[in-house]
Amino acid sequence: MVSADQIRTVVGIIGNAISLVLFLSPVPTFYRICKNKSVEHFSVIPYIATLLNCRLWVLYGMPFVKPNSTLIVTINGADTVIELLYIFIYLLYSDGSRRIKALLLLFADIAFIVVVSAIVLCIFKSHEQRTFIIGILCIVFCIMMYASPLSIMKRVIQIKSAEYIPIYLSIAYFINGLCWTTYSLIHLDVNLTIPNAIGLLFAIAQLLLHAIYNKSTKRQSIEGKSEVALVEVNVTH
Repeated sequence: MVSADQIRTVVGIIGNAISLVLFLSPVPTFYRICKNKSVEHFSVIPYIATLLNCRLWVLYGMPFVKPNSTLIVTINGADTVIELLYIFIYLLYSDGSRRIKALLLLFADIAFIVVVSAIVLCIFKSHEQRTFIIGILCIVFCIMMYASPLSIMKRVIQIKSAEYIPIYLSIAYFINGLCWTTYSLIHLDVNLTIPNAIGLLFAIAQLLLHAIYNKSTKRQSIEGKSEVALVEVNVTH
């Protein structure tokens, strides 16, 4: 007979694999940034939010907070490194106010984690207390991470194009939220269930935006390529 713990472990391993896909899903976006040597209208907020979220979950899964949470620590620790790389590339190819904004957000991210860690470790002595406090923060910032790609929603509606909401990231958010919601429900962990269930809703909203503006996004892309070709012809002549 397969136990609930064994099922949860398997689902957790699958969740780690899917989460890794989620964390690597922005690679096409950053390939484009490196190729064009510009961040264009892409926002750094999703990557700052993801970094903060992952560092909080690493803290949550530490033995002195919530023992036996190795799967949570491993995947979020790996993503911390990946997100830092994304942010470094963003800083490299941004300038002016965009670079300053990204740096300020990064420093605020680091300072926040340091302060939270110091407060929790110094004031709260039991695992239950630490899990409760950090769990609440994880819920809040995990929801913010899932919602962060919608920060560009106003522009998407204005230009009727979902070009700047990365489709692969939205799909990965959906699958990731579904998997970790399942994982948390096997042995109920409210701190995991709430943000990932809400994350599913945000991911669905992002996918709906893609569905609504898919045709206009393709049309604008084709028109843009046509304009570039026309300019090249004129220059040649």
